[in-house]
Amino acid sequence: METILIRALQLILSLSILVIIHEFGHFIFARIFKVRVEKFYLFFNPWFTLFKYKPKNSDTEYGIGWLPLGGYVKISGMIDESMDKEQMAQPPQPWEFRSKPAGQRLMIMIGGVVMNFILAFFIYAMVLLAWGDRYIPLKDATMGMAFSETAQGAGFRDGDILLSADGEHLERYRPKVLFQIIESKEVTVLRNGEKVSIQMPADMMKRMMESKKGFTRMRYPFVVDSIVPAGAAMQAGILSGDSIVGVAGKTDMDFIDIQGVIGENEGKEIVLDIYRNHEMIQVPVKPDSTGVIGVVRKEVYNVVETHYNFFTSFPAGIKEGLLTLEEYVIQFKYVFTKEGMGNLGGFGTIASIFPPVWDWHAFWMMTAFLSIILGFMNILPIPALDGGHVMFLLYEVVTRRKPSEKFMEYAQIAGMVLLLALLLYANGNDLFKAIFK
Repeated sequence: METILIRALQLILSLSILVIIHEFGHFIFARIFKVRVEKFYLFFNPWFTLFKYKPKNSDTEYGIGWLPLGGYVKISGMIDESMDKEQMAQPPQPWEFRSKPAGQRLMIMIGGVVMNFILAFFIYAMVLLAWGDRYIPLKDATMGMAFSETAQGAGFRDGDILLSADGEHLERYRPKVLFQIIESKEVTVLRNGEKVSIQMPADMMKRMMESKKGFTRMRYPFVVDSIVPAGAAMQAGILSGDSIVGVAGKTDMDFIDIQGVIGENEGKEIVLDIYRNHEMIQVPVKPDSTGVIGVVRKEVYNVVETHYNFFTSFPAGIKEGLLTLEEYVIQFKYVFTKEGMGNLGGFGTIASIFPPVWDWHAFWMMTAFLSIILGFMNILPIPALDGGHVMFLLYEVVTRRKPSEKFMEYAQIAGMVLLLALLLYANGNDLFKAIFK
């Protein structure tokens, strides 16, 4: 229950930041062009509002709604989700959105997306400034990778070290490299000291989405760095420098495999296979009630670290943001396939990506990623999204004809119905998985 609460709080805080920044983008451009903003709300407020405040001599009411599905700014003279037909029936006023030139209206509409991308770049820059960048080169991961059944069906084997895809060197494992591998024709790996070429199936991505088991992960040696005093490991005689290589005679396991077995046997004795002083020994140990034995793992791989100062962090942050956007766009083309729709998730899926304990580094990285997604999704040419308004504005610029207000109303309604259907479908998928997993 505590884990669910921590993840929910991270999700709400992250979405609150993203919504406020996005709506501020619309707000600030509207004010620059002297368009009246009637409301600025975090979350939606059908029927009632949790909090609202209107400063003296201000045209704008600020508030917090009770439905945490987004937020909005109500701009005078604009057909939006408020569907204020009464206002639109009145003669246009100089301070209204509809009275401004198409170029100004276009800037107001893309303001939210622009702010989301700027926020993502800024967060990435600050994360790099505070924590730097660190990764393990694939060639230095001497235990290689652990592959899913789907990947093994294509010819990969646990322990393979990824070298190249279609002749291009693979440096570090991240989503772009994953797509590069999956969409390539030939992948070269190092297996038992020899280079092996694997011919990739043309339908590899389809196979992965159908299996829902992922593709690969890095394998880590379980070398003991230190022992927690009075813990199960100390009582069992485990020493600093020991290499834990398996459980009960199965000695081809890595840290994550072994940790999984330990966590599943809280309060039960298991036998660890340990390599010590060039000799294999077996040590009985009983994990405690929380499923830990009280050791700290030593990092034995070569870790490449890059640190940034205030000035170098910004170009690095922009580069990271653009790379993340590229990775998401590559992934997005699979969303509306049969397999992609089956994997579509809602708020539950998003919350599950946050760590079960509060970690500021992970929180800010996830928030930056969601900001990229929000910016990209909002610019799609779907009525009711910013991109839908942009599409009609570009039509007006090219044809010099403004779509009728009646057409815009119908388009807005159609877009809202589509988005609501997608929202219900995605969260329905979450509910189905939670019940039948």
